[in-house]
Amino acid sequence: MSGQPSHPFDPIARQYEAVLDRALAPTGEGRAHFAQRRVAFLRECLERLGARCPRVLDFGCGDGATVPLLATLPGVESVTGVDPSPASLAVARERHGGPARRFLSPAEAETESAVFDLVYTNGVFHHIEPAQRPPTLAWIRERLKPGGWLAFWENNPWNPGVRWLMRRTPFDADARPLSAAESRRLIQAAGFRIERTDFWFLFPRVLRWLRWLERPLSPWPLGGQYQVLARKPSGAR
Repeated sequence: MSGQPSHPFDPIARQYEAVLDRALAPTGEGRAHFAQRRVAFLRECLERLGARCPRVLDFGCGDGATVPLLATLPGVESVTGVDPSPASLAVARERHGGPARRFLSPAEAETESAVFDLVYTNGVFHHIEPAQRPPTLAWIRERLKPGGWLAFWENNPWNPGVRWLMRRTPFDADARPLSAAESRRLIQAAGFRIERTDFWFLFPRVLRWLRWLERPLSPWPLGGQYQVLARKPSGAR
């Protein structure tokens, strides 16, 4: 966008997946594997709760690759991706845009007040300065309907493999990882009610035969990522 400063993710918008896949190579899996498993677990959580989410917001959607997966969740009618990188949004619109899939900048999304049933965010908050995390969560909360859900995924800094992988990832140079306890405190302080916290991605592909253990071990802070599933109170504005 002429006359506007470049966002840090703009230069790699078209190569994002390739760069991330190279960083993840030691796990034996690629970006798509982790995205599919995150959304599959979220689907399981929502189905257990009987939650249907017609309108979904992917906060920090990047190149939009997760949006088609989110569109398969129970009852979804539309998915909106929001990202501050103009180049990433351009890629997302080109590859994944459609009548029920929109991609907006945060400024464009300002008018989207209290209209979403679910906000999904993955690996975004470790790029946000700590002082900006509370107002960012407040922004998200304002876009959720009363009773709406927040699926907050982040990297687990207590997992040494994750620390090593993040050092391999060029765009994580500025990362300030959040522990699950820190994320829970931030989310609660923003006015959400936390429903559950689960840790996933404990075993690389070479040990995939052990992945059945991830479910019984999910309450423990061992996996490479965690999801904090929270809800905006039904009576909240």
